[in-house]
Amino acid sequence: MPSQENQKQKQAIIDEISGKMEKANGVVVIDYIGITVDEANSMRTKLRDAGVDYKVYKNTLVKRAIDGTPQAGLADILDGPSAFAFGYEDATAPARTLDEIIKGLKKMEFKAGMIDGVVYDADGIKQIAAIPSREILIAKFLGSIQSPIGKLVRTFAAIADDMGGGEAAPAPAPEPAAEAAPEEAPAPAEEAEAALAEDAALGVPEEDATEEEETSDDEAAEVEEEPEEPADEEEPAEEPEE
Repeated sequence: MPSQENQKQKQAIIDEISGKMEKANGVVVIDYIGITVDEANSMRTKLRDAGVDYKVYKNTLVKRAIDGTPQAGLADILDGPSAFAFGYEDATAPARTLDEIIKGLKKMEFKAGMIDGVVYDADGIKQIAAIPSREILIAKFLGSIQSPIGKLVRTFAAIADDMGGGEAAPAPAPEPAAEAAPEEAPAPAEEAEAALAEDAALGVPEEDATEEEETSDDEAAEVEEEPEEPADEEEPAEEPEE
């Protein structure tokens, strides 16, 4: 009969397995036969860097831990050496990381796994391993959103350029101003017309203006025709009487 101390150790392992199974959203089981100690240590490091918890358990203890739980479907594949990879944040990380390691070493193989409460066989786990990481999926999703927005912005910019006609053409240089022609002296007829226009603006009848002009001309003629009167001759002085 096993000792009481041995039973406690086994129960501690069973409780550990139960806690990891309950906490993990992704569990992958592999057959690790054929790898060396150095390869096993390198594999543990890569899995730890990917946020994956990796450990080898006895099949009998795992079966006791998952009995009556949602992970009970894994009991059918627990034959031969089994190693378990637990993912607590990214459910696909265990399958994806182990797939890279298996391809690199050309050793080991998938047995089965459980992702978000669903049990998958070896082929199903291989398909899940091809799913990109959450970070890559988010980056692709954001890129798919930004790409149409970028195209829309470029389209609006092109429309704005077309409406604006591109760069404005430079304004033509102003032509040199022509030299002002000298003003001609107004002709007499133009002076008379200007005088008539001024009289009309002042309300003077045209006939009166004409008569005034004629009167002025007659008076000027009389002044010219009137002869100058001779100066008075001096009378001879009287001779004094003797």
